[in-house]
Amino acid sequence: MSIEFTIAIIVTVVGASTPILLAALGELVVEKSGVLNLGVEGMMLVGAVSGFAITFMSGNPWLGVVAAMAAGALAALLFGFLVLTLSANQVATGLALTIFGIGLSALMGEGFVGKTIPIFSSVFPQSLAGDPVWRVFFGYSPIVYFSFIMVAATGWFLQHTRAGLILRAVGENDNSAHSIGYSVVAVRYGAVAFGGAMAGVAGAFFSMVLIPMWTEQITAGRGWIALALVVFAAWRPYRLLAGAYLFGGVMTLELHAKAAGFSFVPPEFWAALPYLATIGVLAAISMRKNSVSNSPACLGKPFNPSN
Repeated sequence: MSIEFTIAIIVTVVGASTPILLAALGELVVEKSGVLNLGVEGMMLVGAVSGFAITFMSGNPWLGVVAAMAAGALAALLFGFLVLTLSANQVATGLALTIFGIGLSALMGEGFVGKTIPIFSSVFPQSLAGDPVWRVFFGYSPIVYFSFIMVAATGWFLQHTRAGLILRAVGENDNSAHSIGYSVVAVRYGAVAFGGAMAGVAGAFFSMVLIPMWTEQITAGRGWIALALVVFAAWRPYRLLAGAYLFGGVMTLELHAKAAGFSFVPPEFWAALPYLATIGVLAAISMRKNSVSNSPACLGKPFNPSN
């Protein structure tokens, strides 16, 4: 295997892994607060079309990222209003958010089909980013480096800050947190908004970096993989990073199998493999007796103050 082929594999795996890592990281924080949001796919699509549209109109991809994060957060806050303020069912509302995001993104993106947008310039000198070997470290979009920073920041926040401790307390025992004076609803609103912002930038990665164009359902179900990844990682940010790159590797098998001469395998099999792997992982986890030992105790349960 040539060094060029190895580098190509690494670069494509990083590209495939980044959006599911960002979306899963946001969902992990949401679930740590005790809320289950199944609308990740919908928020990613809203972020994808918003980021593309603002980048096209402004010519500035950074504004596009900000718009994608804002759009994802707004969609998440709509979900939060329904489940936290109106006490709607979290599962049904999350599924409705996905359907809403699919439809809204298709409507918003109708006028942007076939359009092109400016892409991010490298954050490193071209002498590094353009070199075939150094490209492994310095040749990525700024969003890739942002994802690494966010994994470290989220892990530190959850484990080493007072705010992170409060968020985890709300997810483990909301009534106890409420009884000592913490606003359970406010904490969960903040977590939900963060999860939406991360899903938004994950969607923008598709429309602004991976495929710098707009097509309907551009995320291709990656939001569902992100949801499964949170369970796979046992609600731990650093394990989430490893899991995202494992799934990213599976998602790029089709491309590299063809390059390696495995053309006799039907392409439909490679396309379905990430989703089959997701089902297999969830089935394996469910058979373990301690599979839910790390899940927040209040996950998916509505908050009903006991006093």
